[in-house]
Amino acid sequence: MSHILDDAALDQLFRTARSYNGYRDQPVGEDTLRAIWDLMKMGPTSANQLPARLVWCVSDEAKAKVADACSAANKPKVLNAPVTVVLGMDIDFHEHLPELFPHTDAKAWFDGNRALREASAFRNSSLQGGYFIMAARALGLDTGPMSGFDAGAVDKAFFADTPSVKTNFISTLGYGDPSTIFDRSPRPAFEKFNRIV
Repeated sequence: MSHILDDAALDQLFRTARSYNGYRDQPVGEDTLRAIWDLMKMGPTSANQLPARLVWCVSDEAKAKVADACSAANKPKVLNAPVTVVLGMDIDFHEHLPELFPHTDAKAWFDGNRALREASAFRNSSLQGGYFIMAARALGLDTGPMSGFDAGAVDKAFFADTPSVKTNFISTLGYGDPSTIFDRSPRPAFEKFNRIV
């Protein structure tokens, strides 16, 4: 049976966790990147679509390619992070459904309907992006998810050989430097944006 996480775990995942603009000079090993994937892949997606396609940029060359597509404010964040992750989405995810969702012919739901695939890939890869952030936090790392980049340029740099994959967002990854964050922005009470009917 599931149990409620203790306050320390809830703090690490939510309450004291932050998005970081800079990181300590501490490398992130491949084993850790694989561990993040092994956690985030367990999060639910519709019909187990798993449309996210990740590029883990650890080399200076790869990070420079991402930085070249970023706004001026985001370039140094990308270049100085131990890892920058490109979270892409495969519009042709349905080709993998016979393996990933063998219970029924789910591939047929999406054949010939690109608009449906695009909407579903965006929705479910965004979910996976959230799982990426939470998996990283669970393993003691921090992230800096961002927009502020030219998605077409990132696609050209990393997905030219897989044109069905498009960039959703990018994120830095590492062990956060507290001096690089500002005070937390407001988080409203339940009543502001919620209703129970």
